[in-house]
Amino acid sequence: MIARWPCPGPEGQSEEYALAFDRGREKRLLIVPPLFDEANRMRRMLVDAMRLLDDAGIDSFLPDLPGCHESLQQFEAQSLHGWRSAMQLASRHFRATDVLAVRGGALVFPNALPGWALEPAKGAAILRQMIRARVIASREAGVQEDSAALLELGRSEGLELAGWRCGASLIAGLENALPQIEGHHLIAQGQLGGGGLWLRAEPAAAPEQSAALVRVILSEIDA
Repeated sequence: MIARWPCPGPEGQSEEYALAFDRGREKRLLIVPPLFDEANRMRRMLVDAMRLLDDAGIDSFLPDLPGCHESLQQFEAQSLHGWRSAMQLASRHFRATDVLAVRGGALVFPNALPGWALEPAKGAAILRQMIRARVIASREAGVQEDSAALLELGRSEGLELAGWRCGASLIAGLENALPQIEGHHLIAQGQLGGGGLWLRAEPAAAPEQSAALVRVILSEIDA
């Protein structure tokens, strides 16, 4: 089911979308997605996990980050601070009792909630990977670019990375951001089996990983 939630943005009040399995049950899990293309690559696995959680009696919610997917907000106007505020608002709107932060989602999740972080990623690592991909793509097109120069440009003017127009505030935020882990359960990829879906070129289902993720959550949700 598609749900809406109110979210103010740089240009005023807006509405954002979330995939929701909501039957008004006691346990309500907010899933904060990975950032950038990793969100697309892992979405099917997360949605399949939500279906299994629904079968197990747990409500779950997967909100879009403002500026992403069907959002009406401009991506270039986004920042880590804005995404943190948005995820906090989403957690309140959906009355979340627990949270699962996935990869870069651990940079922006509402960490006052108990829950889990799946392979949390540092902002600098995400930024470095995207800049490296741009340098390689430019080289293949016959254009020479320097990673350090691109980062400096990004700090002042923003930067186009992997098809995302990142504003200067997002670049600066990513450069020093660390996962906001405070007593949350860490989930390693090895617990799910197989390789990390964020490393694949295209989105793919991984039912075994979805099931393994749900088993971890169910074993610890009341711990």
